[in-house]
Amino acid sequence: MNKVVASADAAVADIPDGAVIMSGGFGLCGNPENLIAALHRKGSKNLTIISNNCGTTELGLGILLKARQVKKMVSSYVGENKEFERQLLAGELQVELNPQGTLAERIRAGGCGIGGFFTPTGVGTDIAKGKEVRTIDGREYLLELPLKADFALVRAWKADKWGNCIFRKTARNFSPLMAMAARTTIVEAEHLVDVGELDPDQVHTPSIFVQRIFKGRDHQKWIEKRTVRPRR
Repeated sequence: MNKVVASADAAVADIPDGAVIMSGGFGLCGNPENLIAALHRKGSKNLTIISNNCGTTELGLGILLKARQVKKMVSSYVGENKEFERQLLAGELQVELNPQGTLAERIRAGGCGIGGFFTPTGVGTDIAKGKEVRTIDGREYLLELPLKADFALVRAWKADKWGNCIFRKTARNFSPLMAMAARTTIVEAEHLVDVGELDPDQVHTPSIFVQRIFKGRDHQKWIEKRTVRPRR
């Protein structure tokens, strides 16, 4: 049951070219910084990445994008990355945009074994192209299909050596859902503790969904845009 691996590099050693990867966090908050860096060092290419966004031009998943390791992004918000914009407009990057709630629900459906769901979000827009539309109680809904991945890369605030995880505030976004929807979930933990030290009532992701875990180091906890109150 001890799922601890020695390092981020060991954790991603078997991620091949062409893998489908989910990456947790929200903006730059909660990014699996060590795992992104290790995947960059490994050099896996033609990746499909499912994440709320693609980092910034220089940080987060933007590191992989800039290195031309990403073939396709399945995302919701992509407005902070100039290289993303350049590759998209040049036809060098495949992009599948989703409303944010739809993206989260598609991931949840993938983890729960749900074959699809109907949502009114996106009806009458480009999002609806090619999708089944059904009228329910007089309102039109789109059929959205689940998302699954080969690997999920997530960062936990605290976890034990079996893989029970606690996330902190905004860094929790998407990560518990992604841990359920991937064949192999890899966790980098800010604090790695012995089994029994976590309050079971506080666990967000139970160990059954985690295959590998390691103690993350030197987290920068990047901020996309720092705003301060003007001087008076």
